[in-house]
Amino acid sequence: MARALRTIDRSTARRLAITVQRLAGTPPRSSPNAVLGVIRSIRCVQLDPIAVVARSPLLVLGSRVAGFDAKHLDRLLWRDHSVYEYWAHAASVVLTEDHPIHAWYMRQYLRDDGSAWNRRRLDWMAANAKLKRSVLAQVRRDGPVLARQISGGLTGESWRSSGWTNERNVDRMLGFLWASGRVMVAGREGIQKRWDLTERVLPADAPRERLSDLEVTRRAVDRSLRGLGVGTAKHIKSHFTRDRYPELNRVLAEFERTGRVERVVVEHDGAPMPGTWYVHGDDMPLLERIERGRWEPRATMLSPFDNLIADRARAELLFDLSYRMEIYVPKAKRRYGYYSMPVLDGDRFVARVDPAMDRANRRLLVRAVHAEPGVRTTRESGRPVAEAVRDLASWLGATEIELDGSVPAAWRSGLG
Repeated sequence: MARALRTIDRSTARRLAITVQRLAGTPPRSSPNAVLGVIRSIRCVQLDPIAVVARSPLLVLGSRVAGFDAKHLDRLLWRDHSVYEYWAHAASVVLTEDHPIHAWYMRQYLRDDGSAWNRRRLDWMAANAKLKRSVLAQVRRDGPVLARQISGGLTGESWRSSGWTNERNVDRMLGFLWASGRVMVAGREGIQKRWDLTERVLPADAPRERLSDLEVTRRAVDRSLRGLGVGTAKHIKSHFTRDRYPELNRVLAEFERTGRVERVVVEHDGAPMPGTWYVHGDDMPLLERIERGRWEPRATMLSPFDNLIADRARAELLFDLSYRMEIYVPKAKRRYGYYSMPVLDGDRFVARVDPAMDRANRRLLVRAVHAEPGVRTTRESGRPVAEAVRDLASWLGATEIELDGSVPAAWRSGLG
């Protein structure tokens, strides 16, 4: 007789997700070890160059590490090599200890999977074999080297696109060599990458096992679910790494059979939520503590690329957060602002703030504040919003917060 599935309510699921994402409880003080510990919990930190407030990876870590110092991340990247830049679910900071998972994808990247995009990329690389050899030779001789310092005079066929990559042949070749594991990012000059050969960047003690499809799926599922807290197969596939789950159904069945994961029913308003949901076996004691009311909520603002909300469909399903970036939306048509950051208070999103950092004058500009649907704009509900804004301003080194847009009247005095 089959054992009855554990049922948890959506509030518990939310709190579990928030806790494993290190957005509850007292955050650790910044140090290289503390930053590494947070990255181990959330498994990857998405990169993005937009710096209207601060670059996204810094915002993600700043919301989880008290007094986060970007130098501590730089040390992990460029001195300790405990983490490196690679493609997870997007271009991200990933853990060196997870290298065998990423190396599996590096090998797959050079195989023809039958897709038009893959065929086009492989054909272009073949047509530009001389450029590839030249780029690798220059990186070997001069690395770490900026892309603009590499000559691209041996191009056999220019890369064509309708975007910024059009005829950026050296950039394209470096990107393909990076994805296939031949070169790595060895440093940065501003947002520009310095490239070097992988064997000169990846530390000697990095794990180098060659994983089978089955084993890479086991490891990817294990790490993804630990970072989610609770999720479906679809959520697992989109959270940690892309395309590294070739044996997903088999592994989930195996893990459930051995107790590595537990299937649960997530209930909301008295009805089961859609999908088959899983919790990692190691997180069951945490789940039970949360069910007993033992968790420590706090308020913080999240980057648009934060791990908790990067899967937009999951964020809407679990948190009722319908979030879309409006960077490319014409100003007159924006609803929430150019770089609106959701405010998490405990286990729900209560507002969106559209900030910008005026670094020259050390001012945090608050261009707009919007309450989430269903949130009453009272002085009490505005307190966590004001707390999150002040924390962001303090971390950025702003000496002044300036309101220069629409703010709910009851919240204005707390923010000013």
